[in-house]
Amino acid sequence: MATAQLTASSISARNLASFQGLRPLEAVKFGASVGHLRVGAGLSQRSFSGLVVKAATVVTPKYTAIKPLGDRVLVKIKTAEEKTEGGILLPTSSQTKPQGGEVVAVGEGKTFGKTKVDLSVKTGSQVVYSKYAGTELEFNGSKHLILKDDDIVGILETDDVKDLKPLNDRVLIKVAEAEEKTAGGLLLTEATKEKPSIGTVIAVGPGPLDDEGNTKPLSITPGSTVMYSKYAGNDFKGKDGSEFIALRASDVMAVLS
Repeated sequence: MATAQLTASSISARNLASFQGLRPLEAVKFGASVGHLRVGAGLSQRSFSGLVVKAATVVTPKYTAIKPLGDRVLVKIKTAEEKTEGGILLPTSSQTKPQGGEVVAVGEGKTFGKTKVDLSVKTGSQVVYSKYAGTELEFNGSKHLILKDDDIVGILETDDVKDLKPLNDRVLIKVAEAEEKTAGGLLLTEATKEKPSIGTVIAVGPGPLDDEGNTKPLSITPGSTVMYSKYAGNDFKGKDGSEFIALRASDVMAVLS
């Protein structure tokens, strides 16, 4: 994972406002390896009082097992790709942070009153999870993530996101292609194409659980053309270059026909 280095040349007093407003839940992540922070002229230690640097928790070798509790799941993170499909080596800074891995341990499940419900994944499942979910761990020489079952987007047994099986209230949508021209016929460049918030539903999860632990099926069905919230969900790219987004059903605003 990339090492971050902040210097006075990369951070000026003018843009410190973006750091000062951070709350603890909005911790800036620099990964497992945290670089040096040098404060230059005009910058005081107090200027960084709102900046939280979050690193992976290292589990020492004397501990040989991790047992998640409740609705939590332990995932061994998939290794980042070190080469492009053409065989070009990628520098650490260019490697895509993986959002998937293998479930290696699960908690005892969720409790609804006197009813206990099993988690939606089992040991050995290959899963995709939300980008900023969970707590990263260094355990047995590998990177792991401990997160809640609800933070798992879906099960993916292949290497193509179009085969994702959404879990709980998640929906997988194939994003519509951006318009190539304006209404007046002008060609748009890649930079000026507006990201669409319309797409076709590819797959849906079984639905959320109600207060009694029963599954409530989603009203959205595969094949529907829908409009969704512009900044919701997790973006993915298929093997053929198609763009997909996985989001919660509540982020789908309308069905188009």
